[in-house]
Amino acid sequence: MSQVNTLDEARLLAHLEANVDGFAGPISVSKFAGGQSNPTFKIDAASGSYVLRRQPPGELLKSAHAVDREYRVIKALADSDVPVAKAYHLCEDRDVIGSMFYLMEFCEGNIHWGPELEEIETREQRGQMYDELIKVLAAIHSVDLEKAGLTDYGRPGNYFQRQLDRWSAQYRASELENIDEMERLMLWLGDNMPADDGKVTLVHGDYRLDNLMYAKDNTKVIAVLDWELSTLGHPYADLAYVIMGMKLPASQSKNVVGGIGNIDWASHGIPTEEMIVERYCALMGIDKIGNWNFFMAFSFFRLAAICQGVAKRAVDGNASNAAADGVAGLVRPLAELAMDYID
Repeated sequence: MSQVNTLDEARLLAHLEANVDGFAGPISVSKFAGGQSNPTFKIDAASGSYVLRRQPPGELLKSAHAVDREYRVIKALADSDVPVAKAYHLCEDRDVIGSMFYLMEFCEGNIHWGPELEEIETREQRGQMYDELIKVLAAIHSVDLEKAGLTDYGRPGNYFQRQLDRWSAQYRASELENIDEMERLMLWLGDNMPADDGKVTLVHGDYRLDNLMYAKDNTKVIAVLDWELSTLGHPYADLAYVIMGMKLPASQSKNVVGGIGNIDWASHGIPTEEMIVERYCALMGIDKIGNWNFFMAFSFFRLAAICQGVAKRAVDGNASNAAADGVAGLVRPLAELAMDYID
């Protein structure tokens, strides 16, 4: 079995018993399905159940798979209004299991893989769950950075320019073929970059329904997951990313990103794009959001660049999920969807 999917349980147990208060074996390890980037495992021990997130083994792109940043932000948010799992330990010694990892609390709740929420019986409850999603996003963007110790969690300057530079570089580093739509999109984004308005908040970077764990009764979010791409940046990037993900066509696999672009949202009790933006603005105390087409186009580009990285790792044999091969086929369609906002 690939090193991506296995752990050296004996070395891991010895390390955790020595470094995590109260941790006691024996342990059993199972890998969670899903997750293209950082392999994630459930650790069942005599002392309880935990979750381990690791970098994939092998050569990695610079700044990718930053589990140390993920650990830092989860730990920093422990006393905030943002629901997160308890963070226990970060291991930077790659000799233990072959790559950096961290250990956190295992939370009991529901993760909903499909944004259509077809398993939810009523339109009203679907609407309430999406309202909770927007409330938690507003809570993330309202975190007191100084109180949380996160004032140095991102670089100064125009967030979107930094992100465009970063993801353009990672796209070039993992490019497998020339995609004309991606070339046009990168050029348009560079030519239509909004002036920096000075807004700086904590941003999640991959905020979507299946990165939220709801309570068993689905009323509240009990943990926001997958903080690998979090940083200090512009809050509208997260908001546009949520809506961009919903606008994608449905996926045939829960392990390949998909949306609800092919159904009528209102008839399912799901708020429209306009309703989501309006609700977010009300929660944040703002009137409206300008340059919305740029934020949406950028979101499609960024996800396309991420998918290209997954595709390259699949070719190199380092992707953490068997469905990674299918992600390669999403790069061009994502760029094509962005054309609706720039043409």
